[in-house]
Parts: sequence; C-alpha cells; structure tokens
Amino acid sequence: MFNILLQIDTTAVGPVEGAKVESVWSLLSKGGPIMIPLFILFALVVFFCIERWLVISKASKSDDNFMNIIRDHIVNGNVTAARSLAKNTDNPIARIIDKGIQRIGKPIDSIEKSMENAGKLEIYKLEKNLSTISVISRIAPLFGFVGTIIGLVILLKEFATISNPSISQIADAMYIKLITSATGLIIGMLAFLGHSYLDTQINRLGNKMEAASSEFIDILQEPTK
Repeated sequence: MFNILLQIDTTAVGPVEGAKVESVWSLLSKGGPIMIPLFILFALVVFFCIERWLVISKASKSDDNFMNIIRDHIVNGNVTAARSLAKNTDNPIARIIDKGIQRIGKPIDSIEKSMENAGKLEIYKLEKNLSTISVISRIAPLFGFVGTIIGLVILLKEFATISNPSISQIADAMYIKLITSATGLIIGMLAFLGHSYLDTQINRLGNKMEAASSEFIDILQEPTK
C-alpha cells in the first residue's frame, strides 16, 4: 500500500517539477493577429482613463471659501471684485458663477438659465472621450470572441487533415485559441470599471456645480449692505 501511494505521489510531483513556466508575453503572442487590435484597444483604454482622471481631478479642486468670498463681495455691492475672483479661478464652478455674475441685473430666471447652460457645457467638456471608453468596453469582448471563432475554424480545418488527433493536441490547441476571448473580456472589464468610476466622479462634480448655482441665486436675493 505504501509503495502504491509513493508511486502515485512521484507521478504527480514529477511533471510539476519539470514543468516549463511560460511568460505572459509568449502566451499572449499565441493569440494570433487579432491580438494586435486588442492591444490597441487596451492602450486606448489606459490612455483615455488616465487623461480623463487627470482632467476631472483638476476640475474637482476648489477652494472651500470660494462661495463665501463671492457672497461677501456681492452683498457688499462689489460686483467687480466678485467677477475678478471668479474669472481668475480655473475650475468649472468658478466659470459657472462667473456666467451668473455677468448676468446680474437681469431677471433671476434668465440668470438661472444662463448658469444652467454653462453647467451643461462644463459637463460636456468633462465627459469628452468617455463615450470612447464605453464603446471599447463593448467591442473588446467581441473582438476576442471573433478571434477565438476564427482560430477554432482554422484549427478544425487543420485537424481534418490529421488522422486520429489526440485529446491533448485538441485541448492544447483550443486553450491557445481561447486566449483572445480572455484578453477581450479583461480589456472590456477594465474599460467598464474605468468608465463607471469616471462617470461617478463627473456626477459628483455636477452635484457640486448645481449646489453652487443654487447658492449663488440665494446670494442675489439677499439684501445688499
């Protein structure tokens, strides 16, 4: 009994010790020509996600005392100082407030509409290239599946010329052809997560812009000193 267990253990350990570890690059290169567009899609996802993250992070930085200073200037009747502060502050909230300050003296509804349009423009700027990330999250898995299907068709055609292919040959060949599907799914998942995160940050910033706009309208309705 002990000899049998020893033989089983030796048989199980032997191939693991002699197994050859394959590099990731070598493994991906076996995916075939379809890996080229997949690599391009991956590069685009990384580039656009980082680029949008930097833009949104910069836009989200604002002085907590900005609206308090604007309030003081408006209440004291110093519209010029308020305009100068808003104009020299580089973030979406300041640009929206600047648009409202330019409309001071006009009906409140007109000021609100002007600031709302400015806010939509700022959101549009922040959402630039987000649609590209969303498209990649959808088409990357499709590219992967197409690569696998094409590979399997070619594989079946090759096996048709071989008499009695072994199970190991079939398994190895199918394993290689599934690389494109796995790669496409991973790229699609990364693109989806990146898009969701960036969209959440934009919505959060949009809420801040709406709050600032509402606060500015309240300031205009306060009595001046």
